[in-house]
Amino acid sequence: MAVNTYRINEIFYSLQGEGRHTGRAAVFVRFSGCNLACSFCDTDFRSYTLMTAEDILAAVSPWASCAFVVLTGGEPSLQVDVPLVEALHEAGFYVAMETNGTHPVPQQVDWVTWSPKDCFVEHVPAMALERVNEIKVVFDGKIDPERYAHIADGALLYLQPCDTGNAHRNAVIVQQCVEYIKQHPHWCLSLQTHKLIQIP
Repeated sequence: MAVNTYRINEIFYSLQGEGRHTGRAAVFVRFSGCNLACSFCDTDFRSYTLMTAEDILAAVSPWASCAFVVLTGGEPSLQVDVPLVEALHEAGFYVAMETNGTHPVPQQVDWVTWSPKDCFVEHVPAMALERVNEIKVVFDGKIDPERYAHIADGALLYLQPCDTGNAHRNAVIVQQCVEYIKQHPHWCLSLQTHKLIQIP
């Protein structure tokens, strides 16, 4: 029987910097590769390590006491499967995933963060998620977040100012985001706090 392998960019222990679980200690499993090419992506996918579920469990085990793992990327839904999620559950982890929503996510994933990218990339496939716990929209001052507000009933709604790499532009975007939320209070602000406090 073939053993599944996953292209892993890195595994590390830090604090969740975004969304509902901001500030929570988490083990991050970053998968390599994505089906989109967003200009603001901050992940280098040129190198990766092929790992089995057993390898991943061994890598996350030193931090098992935090019991929270975030599957991220890249686009983790291109690789994450039921056996991996079940193995993480058996090891005692609550499993969260951030996805662009263009591929289905295993139902066993505990927390699904949908971060749509169709405003930034042409020809994005239709949203393929059956369940969403939170929607995190990257806000650049140009898009209309309301297009996503009613797609997933009951999902928490977050706007995250886009990090353009330009400090002046970023400051303008943050102010626009704050003003937008004040006018549309069903949205909440999500800052990339890990960048603000300079942790991985």
